[in-house]
Amino acid sequence: MSAPKIDMKFEIVVIPVSDVDRAKNFYAGLGWRLDADFAPDADYRVIQFTPPGSECSVIFGKNVIASPPGSAQGLYLIVSDLQAARSDLIDRGVAVSEPFHATDGAYAGPDAPFLFGRMREGGADPQRRSYRSFASFNDPDGNGWLLQEITSRLPGRVTAAGIRFDSVAELMGSLMRAAAAHGVHEAKTGLRDEAWPEWYAAFIFGEQTGAVVPS
Repeated sequence: MSAPKIDMKFEIVVIPVSDVDRAKNFYAGLGWRLDADFAPDADYRVIQFTPPGSECSVIFGKNVIASPPGSAQGLYLIVSDLQAARSDLIDRGVAVSEPFHATDGAYAGPDAPFLFGRMREGGADPQRRSYRSFASFNDPDGNGWLLQEITSRLPGRVTAAGIRFDSVAELMGSLMRAAAAHGVHEAKTGLRDEAWPEWYAAFIFGEQTGAVVPS
């Protein structure tokens, strides 16, 4: 089957809230960009926010969605540094869970939803593997958000044209991981690598696109 020839960009998630102004204050307090607040009449109002660096936005408002307030769960916010993202939210007054990770065992019962469908284990993934570390928080209505740490994408998830860094902190995190891996590389060879810029570039490119990284 051939790949679709028409782009289909997923850009909006609708979340149900009970108090529109309270929700607006909450999401503004997260530092998200307010894109719209339209109220053409007394019976309809729609508000749109976009998280930093995201190409997908959320909307909520009055008579926007019929689902019960708080019923939106498992909303993912992908971050390159879980600790930094969690600290930023806490500094903004948000109650964020402690980091947790997915176990490798079989499904063991109900819990807050996350990618692997396993029970939580306390703390970030011990090996800090990409996709495995999480933290969670709720908005005032109980809509559930998950922070998921992704530092290296699976193959095919990002093309070379899609490589981007949305902040200095994100680029710095990538450079720090490259530096740590390069230190291991030099320790194995026992030699100073004069071509380290090329090595760093290959590591960052591979990490972003899911290609093989140098070792």
